[in-house]
Amino acid sequence: MLASVERAALDSAERFRSLLLGAPVSFTAFRAELERIRPVERDAWLDRVLGLDAIPDDGPALPRGCVPYLPCSVDALLRLIDTAKIDASDVFVDIGSGVGRAAALVQLCTGASVIGLEIQPEFVRAARELASRLSLLRFSTLEGDAVALAGHATTGTVFFLYCPFSGERLDRVLDVLEPLARARRMRVGSVDLPIPPRAWLRPVSEPSQGLVVCESTFVNEGTIS
Repeated sequence: MLASVERAALDSAERFRSLLLGAPVSFTAFRAELERIRPVERDAWLDRVLGLDAIPDDGPALPRGCVPYLPCSVDALLRLIDTAKIDASDVFVDIGSGVGRAAALVQLCTGASVIGLEIQPEFVRAARELASRLSLLRFSTLEGDAVALAGHATTGTVFFLYCPFSGERLDRVLDVLEPLARARRMRVGSVDLPIPPRAWLRPVSEPSQGLVVCESTFVNEGTIS
């Protein structure tokens, strides 16, 4: 069930939910409204705006070694947006995207295209229903194992992990991303999940409150120097 919020925040959430149901809302207006909400109320505000009043339970499709679904906090996602400098030209890929909450927030705050990678069918359906309900464009959710799917997200410029797994699976995903980073500038962000050292990644800033953001180091056309 959605957490309670004070009347002003509730009225704001209901207003923005109605706006999204009727027509696109500028990402600058959405971000500005979100920042007016007290930090302690932002997660509940977002859930009300998105209509996330019932989250499916984890199912048997969740592989061993993977973490059950847990939404990333709004403030962590805002810090990711700012640290990785995500804007409308980016393609944000959420690895272990759940019901599409983080992807929706990033798109609504930045205008970026978003792609979710999710292995649990019930979450995939919920994410697609969310995108359809709010008429979110350039929002797709792919069903399957991130290890197999990440390499197909060839347009991705920002890859995000909120602790979906670690160890060997994380190593395999990073190995899949390396060839993609040779084609374009890439950032890899994580919350509560250390990113193993890779020669092709360098930190954008010092880790802060569990957030790590790295960028690719390849020097090719379309990449950073």
